[in-house]
Amino acid sequence: VSGVCGCCGALRPRYKRLVDNIFPEDPEDGLVKANMEKLTFYALSAPEKLDRIGAYLSERLSRDVARHRYGYVCIAMEALDQLLMACHCQSINLFVESFLTMVRKLLEADKPNLQILGTNSMFSSFVSYHRSYDFFVSRFSEMCHSSYEDPDIRTKIRMAGIRGLQGVVRKTVNDELQANIWDPQHMDKIVPSLLFNLQQEEGIERSPSPETEKEKESPVELTERCFRELLGRAAYDNIKNAVKPVLMHLDNHSLWESKTFAVRCFKIIMYSIQSQHSHLVIQQLLGHLDANSKNSARVRAGIVEVISEAAVIEASGSIGPTVLEVFNTLLKQLRLSVDYELTGSYDSFANMGSKVIKVHEERQLQEAVIKTIGSFANTLPTYQRSEVMLFIIGKIPVTGMYPALGVEGNRMIQIMLLKSLLQVTAGFQSTNILTALPTSFLDPLLSFTLMEDAEIRLLVLDILISIIDRHDNRHKFSPVRIISDISVLKLKVDKCSRQDNLFMKKHSQRLYRHIYLACKEESSIQRHFESLYTLLGLICVELANEEVVVDLIRLALALQDLALTEEALPVYNRCAIHALSAAYLNLISQLTTVPTFCQHVHEVIESRKKLVPFLLPEDVLVESSKIPEKVEGEVLFVQAKIAEMLGGSGYNTERLATPYIPQITDEDRLSKRKSIGDTVSLQLEMESRNSPEKEQRSTAEQITFETLKQAIVDSVNVEELERERRRQVVERFQTAPFEEIAAHCGARASLLQSKLNQIFEITIRPPPSPSGSVGNGHGRSHSVPVYEMKFPDLCVY
Repeated sequence: VSGVCGCCGALRPRYKRLVDNIFPEDPEDGLVKANMEKLTFYALSAPEKLDRIGAYLSERLSRDVARHRYGYVCIAMEALDQLLMACHCQSINLFVESFLTMVRKLLEADKPNLQILGTNSMFSSFVSYHRSYDFFVSRFSEMCHSSYEDPDIRTKIRMAGIRGLQGVVRKTVNDELQANIWDPQHMDKIVPSLLFNLQQEEGIERSPSPETEKEKESPVELTERCFRELLGRAAYDNIKNAVKPVLMHLDNHSLWESKTFAVRCFKIIMYSIQSQHSHLVIQQLLGHLDANSKNSARVRAGIVEVISEAAVIEASGSIGPTVLEVFNTLLKQLRLSVDYELTGSYDSFANMGSKVIKVHEERQLQEAVIKTIGSFANTLPTYQRSEVMLFIIGKIPVTGMYPALGVEGNRMIQIMLLKSLLQVTAGFQSTNILTALPTSFLDPLLSFTLMEDAEIRLLVLDILISIIDRHDNRHKFSPVRIISDISVLKLKVDKCSRQDNLFMKKHSQRLYRHIYLACKEESSIQRHFESLYTLLGLICVELANEEVVVDLIRLALALQDLALTEEALPVYNRCAIHALSAAYLNLISQLTTVPTFCQHVHEVIESRKKLVPFLLPEDVLVESSKIPEKVEGEVLFVQAKIAEMLGGSGYNTERLATPYIPQITDEDRLSKRKSIGDTVSLQLEMESRNSPEKEQRSTAEQITFETLKQAIVDSVNVEELERERRRQVVERFQTAPFEEIAAHCGARASLLQSKLNQIFEITIRPPPSPSGSVGNGHGRSHSVPVYEMKFPDLCVY
């Protein structure tokens, strides 16, 4: 029977005859439109036949592909497209299966034109409930990597692959019934394919032939549009799967070192995803930076650069819980970089297989990390920047915190973290100085002003200047010079607020003391004195009330006395202190606008110009002359005269006439310690100071090598005894019976109660008698509690 049906066309099924009739004898004539209309009408009238029509068309297309009759292949695909456009019945799914089988045949063909045809047909006009797109994702990704010899054809194949991936994403991403396109097995193919084409911008040469408007779009432009669309559709749970292939692609192709492409990729990512998901990208980048902690410095620097760009974009949108995490990871990388630079190895124990550390690359990484910290901090609001400042100051190690790194390692970490802190404070403007410089931040910061390292002291001064300068006045005080009329500086001066006055009342003496002690440092250079002058000038402009002005004048005069009396200081330092004092008194005299004060300062400065020009800032930086043995007379500022002049303008004359003498505290001395010997000496001195037998000790206790050695041995013995005592206590509570433990605790409670009774007995005094005597001298009178005392009526309200 089948043979008869094959020979006699009239006996064949009607749907087959209708399908055959749409194909002309010459494929160049194209689809027979009249017969196509009949086929479409039949499919709409008998939708149950649609799946058979699709199967037969698929059979014909496969035969035509095998016989290289590509004209009929195009006609078959055109017919399928029209049927899909016209039919919307329940049987469409079975028809779609046949359609996708035909598309698959085309994509598997060797001819580029057939691959492009299959791609264009697949996503032109239909909506599918097809559940598996594994083959299409793999095939389109392969087309995106096409290496066809002809550049024009290669470009077309790649663009077809990109459009194919775009179509797959569009049809699956928002439909829960579809296959999950966000699974790693799909993302690991889609994302690298898009990045590969995004990377080809420089290597693609455009054909000079005329192109249609649609073809003018390059693969790079199409890829970027597709990539943005993919990321824009990513939900919270899908961000990780979308970003991880990007990180792997940059790793596999060593693209972190060049930085440009990596930065471009993550800019696209950060601007394309929903803003509330931005912190997830930052978290992945930070995790990737940690994972590459032992990679080369150039790779880590590239990741840091990307974090810098991405964090700025994220901060301008949604700031999640990653603010301190960003700084924590970056500071950790600084610490590791210093470790690598000093040890010369990425491992704790250097071995033959370890990588060679390049010091200059580690330095570049450190600068990149510090720059990133600053750029990210600049986008934060004031309250968060204050939290970051506290966070960083808490990370700065004290000397000896990292014994494995030695003195130099600790010093480098301190400098790196202070540089980071300086970047965070750059441009920081807080209306409330109390919140900008809380005690928890100011105390550790000021302790570093007394370090012997000159670079550390300079960084601390710059940090204080950045925080106090709220009106951008700092650059107007540089360089240090004598100005006859300070109005040319155009200083911005506002009236001190209540918070400013409270701050100075609480912290001013500590600031003055540290400024005074900083001037005594022998290792100070020109930049230190310039920073000290700027800091003093900013205090006068930003935070000064009448009382502060008096104290600042006293401090300037005390610095003059320091330069006269401190003969141990180098000649340059003494000249610089004189110049600093003169320049500052010139500034503050004009700010106070007291004519006699200004006249006195002017006369002293003129005398110095004639007699000792090296005591003025304009000459001290270039002159190397020695200070005369005696500097006196008209070249010095006289405190008594200044006090008298300012007293007539309402300033506190008594306070002005009192010389400023800084009180050296134990904290100041402790911050200067460099060894255990210094610590032991300080402890012994403090013990002697607090001992009741202080009067009996005529000479200070001698500290020798044997004394230090004995102190170390004793401390070890004390620790061993303390450990043994703790072990016995734990053992007693674990093994002793309950009655014994209860009796022991009861005895301790009784002892405590007896001590409290003694204290109460001492503190409660008997009421005074009318005669003024407390007792008769033969015995103690009985103490009367306060609530039982009888007071005169005049004393009771």
